[in-house]
Amino acid sequence: MTVYIDPPVWPGGGRLWSHLVSDVSYDELHTFAAAIGCPRRAFDRDHYDVPSARYPAAVAAGAVEVGSKELVQRLTDAGLRRPKRRGPSRGT
Repeated sequence: MTVYIDPPVWPGGGRLWSHLVSDVSYDELHTFAAAIGCPRRAFDRDHYDVPSARYPAAVAAGAVEVGSKELVQRLTDAGLRRPKRRGPSRGT
């Protein structure tokens, strides 16, 4: 079981956020996130948005600190990446 977290550098709602992912399964990710007190509503397609205040708890619980690029690469390599869908093209 390995869960990864990137640094809390993503701004939103007056706070900084991290992303929490698993390289095994979404079930593993949901279980880990619940254990550190992340609500299910913080799950976004393939990751949890974690506020900077919860970052130390995630690391203390075993999340491996990695950079954002490595986090996305591990998620992609595991086949768990779900990129945002783009809307229909508006060509003329």
